[in-house]
Amino acid sequence: MLNILKKLAMAACVSLVAATAQAEPTKLGFIYPSPTGDVGWAKQLDLAREAVVKEFGDKVSTRVVENVAEGPDAGRVINQMISDGAKFVVLGSFGYFNDGLRLARQFPDVAFLHASGFKQSKNFGTFTARNYEGFYLAGMAGGMVTKSNTLGIVAAFAVPEVVAEVNAIALAVKKVNPDAKIKIVWVNTWFDPAKEQDAARALISQGADVLFSLHQDTPSVVNVGQAQKVFVVNTNSDMTSHGPDAVLASVTTDWAKYFVKEVGDKLADNFNGTDFRGGIADGTVKVVAWNKAISADQMAQIKQAEADLTSGKMHVFAGPLRDQSGTERVAEGANLPDPDIFAMNWLVEGLDGSLPK
Repeated sequence: MLNILKKLAMAACVSLVAATAQAEPTKLGFIYPSPTGDVGWAKQLDLAREAVVKEFGDKVSTRVVENVAEGPDAGRVINQMISDGAKFVVLGSFGYFNDGLRLARQFPDVAFLHASGFKQSKNFGTFTARNYEGFYLAGMAGGMVTKSNTLGIVAAFAVPEVVAEVNAIALAVKKVNPDAKIKIVWVNTWFDPAKEQDAARALISQGADVLFSLHQDTPSVVNVGQAQKVFVVNTNSDMTSHGPDAVLASVTTDWAKYFVKEVGDKLADNFNGTDFRGGIADGTVKVVAWNKAISADQMAQIKQAEADLTSGKMHVFAGPLRDQSGTERVAEGANLPDPDIFAMNWLVEGLDGSLPK
């Protein structure tokens, strides 16, 4: 009888331990390259994190580390998160790629999502927005409302995603306003408000009355636009609260649905690293806060283009398409394929500027 009681007690203890272990939340880590703030890239990532918490409740716990520089600091932060028990890590910057992929190989039980990466594995997925679709629509608006026929682009880094956005803007502007000039300043940073504002002022001094702020994680360019009475199209968040007169449109990104799915797959032990490319059709990219300076007729043209992009009737990079040297990149009747879009390292003809060396 004593032996039976001991066995029952042991079984009860095992069951209690198992139940406790089962109740432990899955730890999720989120690493951002800039402060979260109230707008911008990091803010959009964090809104998606909040959607995950809302969806899964006490099944998950999240930790955020923001303003992490690319390089050795990022590697240390990722490694520490894993040491602290994270089983799912979101890497919110292109520059975290090498460290993330290395640690994914080292820790196959940890799932990773990496922003804008170009390699995947069983436990390492990548996500990118087709922001070029949104910037094509906003480029149409810019070409329509400019009075000086000069538009400026403040661009972060010349990575393929940003290069594609620059090219989409140029194609759209030229389609609605063939006489317009498009100038570029590369700031070579994801987060440097002072440098970004200097670039914006430089473009305005060259006659630009419409600016495109590509991947500035603060309203730095929007603030300049508001002060100097020029229009601005910004990235990631609606920034009209920082420039109610200046914002021509905001090209926003919504990662909530994607993050919820991927975390759900991890919780179900069904995670598989894939290459997600969200756009207008699936709601990842949305253009909002259209300025009242755009007329009803102009807005109708833009909305028709949006419908055609959503249905697949229209493609941003449809041929014939030539680069700055005059070399044909896409033949008439063809579309630039995805692998070429997401590896884009050339500028379309009609741009006043070049890629940094």
